[in-house]
Amino acid sequence: MQVVIIHATVMIMPDRITPASTAAHPNRRAWIALVIVCLGQLMIVLDTTIVNVALPAIDKDLHFGHGNLTWVVDAYMIAFGSFLLLAGRMGDLIGRKKIFLSGLALFVAASAWCGLAQTEGMLIGGRFVQGLGGAFASSVILAIIVTEFPAGPARARAMGVFAFTAVSGGSIGLLAGGWLTEHISWHWIFFINLPIGVFAWFAGRALIDESEAIGLDKGVDVLGSLLVTVSVMIGVYGVIEATRHGWGSTTTLGSIGVSLALLLVFLLWEGRIANPIMPLRILRNRGLMGSSAVRALLVTGMFSVFFLGALYFEQIKGYSATETGLAFLPMTLTVAVLSLTVTPRLMGRVGPLPLIVFGLSCMLGALILLSHIGQHTDYYPLIGGAFLLQALGMGTAFMPLLNVAMADVPHAEAGLASGIINVSVQLAAAIGLAVLTTLSTNHANSLLHSGHSVASSLVGGYHLAFAVGAGCVLAGLLIAVAVLRTPGATQPEPVAELEPEPELEPVAA
Repeated sequence: MQVVIIHATVMIMPDRITPASTAAHPNRRAWIALVIVCLGQLMIVLDTTIVNVALPAIDKDLHFGHGNLTWVVDAYMIAFGSFLLLAGRMGDLIGRKKIFLSGLALFVAASAWCGLAQTEGMLIGGRFVQGLGGAFASSVILAIIVTEFPAGPARARAMGVFAFTAVSGGSIGLLAGGWLTEHISWHWIFFINLPIGVFAWFAGRALIDESEAIGLDKGVDVLGSLLVTVSVMIGVYGVIEATRHGWGSTTTLGSIGVSLALLLVFLLWEGRIANPIMPLRILRNRGLMGSSAVRALLVTGMFSVFFLGALYFEQIKGYSATETGLAFLPMTLTVAVLSLTVTPRLMGRVGPLPLIVFGLSCMLGALILLSHIGQHTDYYPLIGGAFLLQALGMGTAFMPLLNVAMADVPHAEAGLASGIINVSVQLAAAIGLAVLTTLSTNHANSLLHSGHSVASSLVGGYHLAFAVGAGCVLAGLLIAVAVLRTPGATQPEPVAELEPEPELEPVAA
């Protein structure tokens, strides 16, 4: 059920607290708020890929030391992934609008710092702060959407807009980064964020309604916040370092071991205190946790196409950075048409689960096709056909997965759920790319040592990585069929259970 707030009047229904715009027909202000938060999301997603194509130019200009160049990407990923859970929960506690605007401001300021960077330390530091701002802004976007739009056609359309923004941003970043680097300067891949971010901040401040906040009157779980943030940070660091030192190295195994140990301590702590940063009951939400697992496997396959596909075009086909971005443009346009028009309508007719199964099946087919491309394969029909299947998969599966994840989450915990969804994506992207890159590189080296040409060895490495990506998507498909249910099939927890359950020996935070 829902709660409707009209001006200062609040009407509380049994199990939900939602803002005014979640009336049966969201008003124009809600749709404007959607555009604003998606504009912020697009800017943040762009920066996960826009830097990749500019790395050679950055290296040439700033003269990075050996092995340090990768930290331009890694610093952003570590900060972004580490603070998503904390930022999402802070949105529940003090207000999601505050967290979104704070994150935007930090992201824009860090973008200016990165654009002005004259040393490698200055740029890496700026990228870390940029990732922190991105985490705070993006962590609450889903929560803002589900509290602005009621379940049904309106939310489906809103989720479609968000899904398009989240999925297409990677390929748009490749195209924009290549063009800006080639025609202006790598500095402008950061400066371009300034007008977008400033506009989104002022528009958001004026037009986004603040959410009903739980408040800080019961105290803040400081220790839990530190434990989960440091745990994720060390874990992401370990995965990133695996690409340089190997999965069996002391650095990798030690980092992942410490991360898991801290995570266990965090879960034990959260079960003992009266005001946890992450109430453990949310882990029992089948839709949220099941769809997050499916999405993590989907993202692994999706990023294998973006990352390894870009390498294939540049290293094997000899495409420029701009040409590589253009090669992905048909995929982006297809995802746009599906996410913004077709998928929301289909979900209203057939429900989310058939679309999820169809989408994952399409992505599985795409990765199988890509595992058979060769050195001289033309873009059409094989590569273009695979990209079309990939786009069909992303455009039909991503948005229904978001709806399933958020459908039965109490609005008071929507920020935390949004953080969990984002963390699943970021960890899957980091771990998936690290694993696939390692497998691809090792197999290519093996083929090279056995007498194959450089190009043939690289293609063989890509084949293996695409095949493993296909296996991940297949696993996601099986989990979706076995675990996911139609939203609303299970009753959400009553509001009484949102209060901390009595403990035998409560520990003050």
